Amino acid sequence: MKTIESPITGIVLRVDSTVGEEILAGEVVIVLESMKMEIPIEMMERGKILEIKVNPDDFINEGDVLLIYET
Repeated sequence: MKTIESPITGIVLRVDSTVGEEILAGEVVIVLESMKMEIPIEMMERGKILEIKVNPDDFINEGDVLLIYET
């Protein structure tokens, strides 16, 4: 299992993926907001989403786990 962690402190604006979904490298899975800027979080490799750890409007810190996936 692998994780995607937040690169910033901010708020979860959108979750664009669902548990069980196969995601390709480069696809946006979550969009964060910080200082009125939208920051898309993309998959770095192909994988299947196992667990999403955040919901829209959640406050997150840099380094928090956003989701768990397997390749």
